[in-house]
Amino acid sequence: MADIILVRHGETEWSRSGQHTSWTDLPLTEHGRDQARGLTPLIRSRQIGAAFVSPLKRACETAELIGMADARVNADLREWDYGGYEGVTTAEIQRTRPGWFLFTDGVAAGPPEHPGETPEQVGERADRVLARVDAAMDGVEGAALLIAHGHFLRVLTARRLGLPPSQGALFQLATGTLCSLGTEHERPVITGWNLRPPGSPE
Repeated sequence: MADIILVRHGETEWSRSGQHTSWTDLPLTEHGRDQARGLTPLIRSRQIGAAFVSPLKRACETAELIGMADARVNADLREWDYGGYEGVTTAEIQRTRPGWFLFTDGVAAGPPEHPGETPEQVGERADRVLARVDAAMDGVEGAALLIAHGHFLRVLTARRLGLPPSQGALFQLATGTLCSLGTEHERPVITGWNLRPPGSPE
């Protein structure tokens, strides 16, 4: 089982405002670029055996800024499809759905090209990513690096730990941070979470 380093992309206008962002292909803000650059020392301090990135602009830009422009694009690393909640904040959703919670309630149906995903469907994508990572890292030294999105990486963490997708709710993940998943006694564990070098932008 490969060690995995997770990087959530830097800030965008919508991550700053709390709007759900899946397929809307926003760039990083200047602060988001600074966040990404700030992770470079943490990346350089680790041996990376393979790197994978979401196809979305905010993730690819983060990859370039941390020195991983050659990361392999993997479509399964894209963010949770929020369907009809694209661009909508949690507070706005809860005006009509009091108590709504993404990880248990899922999303409203969206347009045909973006119908939305259930937590279980996101978990299936996470499982595919994990299987591909372990296959790619067979016999390779170092850790796998995944550069992607907050809600997806939270579900992926839950699945790596043997938990259902809904338990991604337990792992709050900030923009422009690094997390690491490893093993202890051959069992998957979290070895670092929401890490930034001292003095780097929050």
